[in-house]
Amino acid sequence: MKKLILGIAIVASAFAFGQKQDVNAQLAASNKAAMDAYQAKNYTVAAPKFLEVYNLLKTSGKDDKVYMYYAGLNYALANNLDESIKIYSELINSGYTGVQTNYTAKDKKGEVSSFEKPIWEGLKKSKDYTDFKEEKTPSVEPELYETLSILLLNAKKYNEAIEITEKGLAKFPANAKLKENQSIAYHNSGNTEKFTQNLKDQLAADPKNAENWYNLGVMQSKNPATVKEGIASFKKAIELKPDMSNAHQNLVYTTIGEDSKAVEEINALRKTKPDEATKLIDARKARFTEALPYAEAWYKIQPENIDVVSALKDIYGITKNDVKMKEMKAKEIELQSKGK
Repeated sequence: MKKLILGIAIVASAFAFGQKQDVNAQLAASNKAAMDAYQAKNYTVAAPKFLEVYNLLKTSGKDDKVYMYYAGLNYALANNLDESIKIYSELINSGYTGVQTNYTAKDKKGEVSSFEKPIWEGLKKSKDYTDFKEEKTPSVEPELYETLSILLLNAKKYNEAIEITEKGLAKFPANAKLKENQSIAYHNSGNTEKFTQNLKDQLAADPKNAENWYNLGVMQSKNPATVKEGIASFKKAIELKPDMSNAHQNLVYTTIGEDSKAVEEINALRKTKPDEATKLIDARKARFTEALPYAEAWYKIQPENIDVVSALKDIYGITKNDVKMKEMKAKEIELQSKGK
């Protein structure tokens, strides 16, 4: 499951829209309840309260979607996938970007305050204020696509995740997080061809990503036509991240190949076609010989891993290194006694 990481900065707002006093009081009470719950990390309570603030404002004629955004964030933090997906989808479809313009000015005491634009414009005529600034907040639109795609992945709605990442990448083609989420969606939906191409695209942009080299190696090693490319990808992953045990392990087993199948073929030919069986035996030994240094490198980083010990035992046996084979056999028995 993809871990959801949300960094948010929710700020309290003052409500002054010339409404009836009871409406302002209700808005203030709902906003305070939402803020208090959020600060207490009670996201289950905070989410509907922020949505309540949004709906109250909308009823009063102010469609301020920042509160819908806050509600979506809190639903996500509360792991309420259905509600958070619903809100994020609505925000994206509405074209919400979160960009706001802040108007500030400094008074004679040096204190900076924010104002509504008409008031701010009027203050420019006053000698009591200086340092007038108009600043726009950053867009949250890329984060909306990123988070929604993660929520959809967590909900196992992989086809929908593909759709939203494609839509997001059409607007933000250089967004690495969306590309990563798209890759996961392709993989989990069973679309291996697009998953593989996606990994290649990511590596073209970031060739030093060891995890992507490893994942590409896994996909390539499953196809007999691209096994050599898979081996090269595993080597690249190890070059970038020498302690990546999975890459070491897959490099060893991919180099050896489907050994049980090879043994079956050899046994089937031993009596009827001994010369062909001998060729297969030699080819098998060559594969184990090639895998030996990879297995020894794997053993260096995981000497207590029974899988690599067993693999080395078999490799030493096939390559006729009896001393090393016995050493690994003893180590295997030791690890088995420890329950490893």
